[in-house]
Amino acid sequence: MAIVVNKPLPEFEANATGGIKVSNVSHQGQILILYFYPKDNTPGCTTEAMQFRDKFKDFEKAGAVVFGVSRDNMKSHDDFKEKLELPFELIADTEEKMCHMFGVVKNKIMYGKKVKGIERSTFLVNPEGILVQEWRGLKVPGHVDEVLKAVKAIKAPVKKAA
Repeated sequence: MAIVVNKPLPEFEANATGGIKVSNVSHQGQILILYFYPKDNTPGCTTEAMQFRDKFKDFEKAGAVVFGVSRDNMKSHDDFKEKLELPFELIADTEEKMCHMFGVVKNKIMYGKKVKGIERSTFLVNPEGILVQEWRGLKVPGHVDEVLKAVKAIKAPVKKAA
């Protein structure tokens, strides 16, 4: 089942580093950020992970929990997390279930060959489990700040017109 903005996340369950299980209902009551990236230890993915790491306290203060998602296995994730001192967990989607559900598996041309790859994407889920915003095919510079701004907008009280 595909995801749709302004609708609840479909049912899913995944394993993350730290022995954590993540599902469509595991983080209700919190803002959930799922950021999908192509591969551990590649330049763009390392930069993106470090930017989420560097803003992690701001996300936490705003009531958000962050998970990185890729097709890498748990061992790769554990090493990547330790190397970069990431304060958030990484989901090992080795069977691509979440990647397909979120529609981030794309055909790419790499060195002249067609390959299936992960399109760098981020999804923002509100405390009620509703997908409220998505960024697809994004560029790393400035992205984490944009996500943080969107998270803070969820937490901001709605001002009533006088």
